[in-house]
Amino acid sequence: MRRLVVLLAVLALSQGSGISRVPLHKGKSLRKALKERGLLEDFLKTHPYSISKKYSNLEKVASEPLTNYLDCQYFGKISIGTPPQEFTVVFDTGSSDLWVPSVYCKSYACQSHHRFDPAKSSTFQNLNKPLSIQYGTGSMQGFLGLDTVTVSTIVDSQQTVGLSTQEPGNVFTYSEFDGILGLAYPSLASEYSVPVFDNMMQKHLVAQDLFSVYLARSSQGSMLTLGAIDPSYYTGSLHWVPVTVQEYWQFTVDRVTVDGVVVACDGGCQAILDTGTSMLVGPSSDILNIQTAIGATEDQYGVFDINCGSLSSMPDVVFEIHGRKYPLPPSAYTSTDMGFCSSGFQGEGDSQLWILGDVFIREYYSVFDRVNNRLGLAKAI
Repeated sequence: MRRLVVLLAVLALSQGSGISRVPLHKGKSLRKALKERGLLEDFLKTHPYSISKKYSNLEKVASEPLTNYLDCQYFGKISIGTPPQEFTVVFDTGSSDLWVPSVYCKSYACQSHHRFDPAKSSTFQNLNKPLSIQYGTGSMQGFLGLDTVTVSTIVDSQQTVGLSTQEPGNVFTYSEFDGILGLAYPSLASEYSVPVFDNMMQKHLVAQDLFSVYLARSSQGSMLTLGAIDPSYYTGSLHWVPVTVQEYWQFTVDRVTVDGVVVACDGGCQAILDTGTSMLVGPSSDILNIQTAIGATEDQYGVFDINCGSLSSMPDVVFEIHGRKYPLPPSAYTSTDMGFCSSGFQGEGDSQLWILGDVFIREYYSVFDRVNNRLGLAKAI
């Protein structure tokens, strides 16, 4: 993502996660889950392909397990080339390019991660086009090529792949992932680069031109579903929000309230739904109002601390979006580490674009619909 936010805790990532990467498979079928909830008939009317024959075709729907590392990064496995070379990537709805480190990169960040070797792939083609991406934190430079990219059961041939030759600084050095796979709109992609999901859509590799994300609070259980909506990850019904600008997954927030009082985004504001940002980010003045409303206090390092013993009496922070209320309880916006609690809200200057990152997405199952250019939100399980 162009606005990748990495927590200060990223400095500890070099210690290794010790997290098992065995996928957590759900045994219940979509049809059975819907039937048990009395939602089958309505769902079939609005999503006829989600659990039809197309859904049963594994090449049309892919479930990609994601690992949650410290509530800071969510990443999964892909492979590139023939024979396949495996990489761990952040599936990032805040950017549109796919890139991984290459064997030509001598930066320390590359040395400590898997690196793609084009010479070992019989399907690689060098496009001889430069690639340079600046994120909110971190950057990379490299070049573009074409190769086969496999995500879960979907084999995506002739996919543009960025290969880094430089990764300055330490941001990517201490990350648990090798690269980034962007899932935003093609208008946000670098020149000559085609986003992975766009390539899948053009080749009819997915049952529906949408994907959905469930981010769990535990280390395992998170899931990216390509081509379908999985009702077993949410309760109630999905509510749809129009995309206002087709670059990021951008939409309008009506207001933000605490105990019925507007504390931020008075009169409406623009926001993006971003799986690649760990926190919930907004203009510093608005975020400060929220911190004050929840009783968070700033320490000497600029981190807003919360009294862990006050969680049960703290208020919900409510985001009103397209006529619906999406409350974030203290359990959603508070991070607890070694007995210390801190706020998941972060101010960023006078930027008027809010970023609803993992703090929000953990609470609300999210559907990214490219056909209708809209977002679906429902209470996550």
